[in-house]
Amino acid sequence: MKRLLAAAMLGCLLAGPGRAAIDTHEFDSDAQRARYRHLAEVLRCPKCQNQNIADSNSPIANDLRREVHRMLGEGRSDEQIIEFMVARYGDFVLYRPPFDTRTAMLWIGPAALLAAGAGLVGALVLRGRRARVGAAGLSDDEHQRLADLLRASRYNGTAP
Repeated sequence: MKRLLAAAMLGCLLAGPGRAAIDTHEFDSDAQRARYRHLAEVLRCPKCQNQNIADSNSPIANDLRREVHRMLGEGRSDEQIIEFMVARYGDFVLYRPPFDTRTAMLWIGPAALLAAGAGLVGALVLRGRRARVGAAGLSDDEHQRLADLLRASRYNGTAP
């Protein structure tokens, strides 16, 4: 029984990769194949968000790969294909969106947050140092009074 269960589990594990989608496209030349690979790596999958369309097996990534292959067959340039994809899906479809007013926060946001965090930590450290210096900095009268209190407590036997 254990062997049958182990064999069934092994069969399920091995069947998964066999169902993965494999694109088989015919290209006129190796240059066209290289352009296809480049475009598939430059374009992001709208569904997966962290994968390019070359690595994704989502249905929309399959459609985008098919569309790129079709446009390459029509003789379109890489720029025309990218412009088509951006017009259809927005700058999100690019792994490196252009720097403009719409995408400025994508480029500047992380650095601005890092600088703000560093400034906040610096301000807190500076405030802590000032607070410690302010508490330790006693006037001459306060030093004399503290010394008198300590002397009086020793003589009275109340010193710790």
